[in-house]
Amino acid sequence: MTPAARISAAIEVLQDIIERRRPAADSLKDWGLSRRFAGSKDRAAIASLVYDALRRKASSAHAMASETPRALVLGMLAGLRGLPLSEIAALCSGENHAPHPLSEDETALLTAFTAEDASDHVRADVPEWLWPSFQAGFGEAAVAEGEALAARAPVDLRVNRLKADRDAVLKDLAHLQPEPGAWSPDALRFQPGHDGRGPSLQTEPGFFAGAFEIQDEGSQLVTLLAGAKPGETVIDLCAGAGGKTLALAALMANRGSLYATDLDSRRLAPLHDRVARSGASIVEVRIPRSRGHEPLSDIAGQADLVLVDAPCTGSGTWRRNPDAKWRVRPGALAERVKDQAEVLARAGKLVRPGGRIAYITCSMLPDENDEAIRAFLGRHPGFASVAPIDVLKGGESDFSLLARFATEYGLQLSPRRTGTDGFYLACIRRAD
Repeated sequence: MTPAARISAAIEVLQDIIERRRPAADSLKDWGLSRRFAGSKDRAAIASLVYDALRRKASSAHAMASETPRALVLGMLAGLRGLPLSEIAALCSGENHAPHPLSEDETALLTAFTAEDASDHVRADVPEWLWPSFQAGFGEAAVAEGEALAARAPVDLRVNRLKADRDAVLKDLAHLQPEPGAWSPDALRFQPGHDGRGPSLQTEPGFFAGAFEIQDEGSQLVTLLAGAKPGETVIDLCAGAGGKTLALAALMANRGSLYATDLDSRRLAPLHDRVARSGASIVEVRIPRSRGHEPLSDIAGQADLVLVDAPCTGSGTWRRNPDAKWRVRPGALAERVKDQAEVLARAGKLVRPGGRIAYITCSMLPDENDEAIRAFLGRHPGFASVAPIDVLKGGESDFSLLARFATEYGLQLSPRRTGTDGFYLACIRRAD
């Protein structure tokens, strides 16, 4: 396919995403299955165009005075990819499956392309209904934080201490030009290419050997700061596919007891193979038999650490899932806040006296972060928050430089602040 034909395809996929409110991955998959002539490079390029258009959906729609898929793609080419008008016009020739030629209005709007006169939530590319909460968390920096969240994300990996060290993996993957992570001692980073995609790390021999896992550096960092130690009893209460479970096992050096569970047992399915590949021998997966069943009742009140990777809006991952921010609906935030209260209450029953809860979200919204902790402490007087500076100094390294990103109860990471996905961590201790 020609570059121009790929743009036409991206417009077509966006039409399906917007009209049917579908996840981008589903629309892209269906498009590829119905057009076997498109090769892997074509599909990758089209996906990159679609995701880039979704990153800047609001600002492009403002600058182009239209929310049509064509306007979003043209705006992205000008605003995100920086193509001059002449190149965009050449791609829109109307020939050989190319988009039809630019209209006079499109030409004028692309010539004067700007979103600087737009509302703050538009410049930040944040849904309007979420803007008050987003702005409450970042104040005057909110627009800049939103802009960083609308950029492309790098690919990070976590070196598995149980099988390798960072220097060895750095050497093995030298052909992919990795960079050491800025914060996590186990992180390596790969910058996105021109098409916005990173290397195919899951085809590397080291991945199959369990030497590393794909995991954002922010996720690594909050897991590290949770403070799991060898010999402890640790619970990963919302384990999902197990990224943090595997990181905990490595931090515990395979000594102690590590329980992984999730209310949605289907999410645990990939964990078994990942555990086997990683060499983690202390992980016990507990699968609930029903929605109300507590699979950890036999160890209630015994855990040294309960890690709660709470269900949330996922606003901190919008760089990787730009379609998600436009699909989340008003009312979803209140539902997630309710879920967070329930899972924190559950964690409170599992942790021992003197033990701690590490509350984590991939959210940028105070409602899901500090406010969730405030509400929990108000309902459970037997618990107290751990000062963020003590959390930062309590691990294997001194991360006190991160103290400038502390909130009232926790720590807020973001693409602009730390170069990571948006993660929040707060630690709570149960009274002795």
